Amino acid sequence: MRFSFYTIDTSYCNFLRQFDAKVPHTMEKKSSRPFVGIVFSIRDFKYYAPLTSPKPKHLAMSNQIDFLKINNGIWGAVNFNNMIPVNDFSIKEIDMRIDKEDTQEVIMYKKLLMNQLSWCNSHRDLILNQAEKLYNMIVNNKAWKSLADRCCNFSEDEKHCKEYFLKCRTNESGAK
Repeated sequence: MRFSFYTIDTSYCNFLRQFDAKVPHTMEKKSSRPFVGIVFSIRDFKYYAPLTSPKPKHLAMSNQIDFLKINNGIWGAVNFNNMIPVNDFSIKEIDMRIDKEDTQEVIMYKKLLMNQLSWCNSHRDLILNQAEKLYNMIVNNKAWKSLADRCCNFSEDEKHCKEYFLKCRTNESGAK
């Protein structure tokens, strides 16, 4: 199955952040450059791994277990340390089609997203293996301290992801 890009619900991240301060902020107000990530499965959960936009520092950085450069950093990177469990209530697939109303800035951004997505799909196995390796290191307490300190608490976040899912499902069924 191919990757797609998703945005994540700000209220969900805020909910998780009550229990895990390392859950990233979504910067939802940046409407032309939303918080974007890929979604994949690890064990019984879907996980959302956010991307970071290209920065000059990425060119000099090395790939690490929790950081994977996209096209050698030219197109940004995947931040596995910030990956969080998600459910269908908390993610929304991004439409990257270029519309005639799009500004030049938005068109350039959508082209960057298309390049990032193409790279991610052509390196799918690498991404999945790296995500699962990091996950196992963190949940089994095998990570060195500096790595553990910059990663989300996957086990704790999974418990609260289930809680959020049940809350959303209850709200949805009550609204009908």
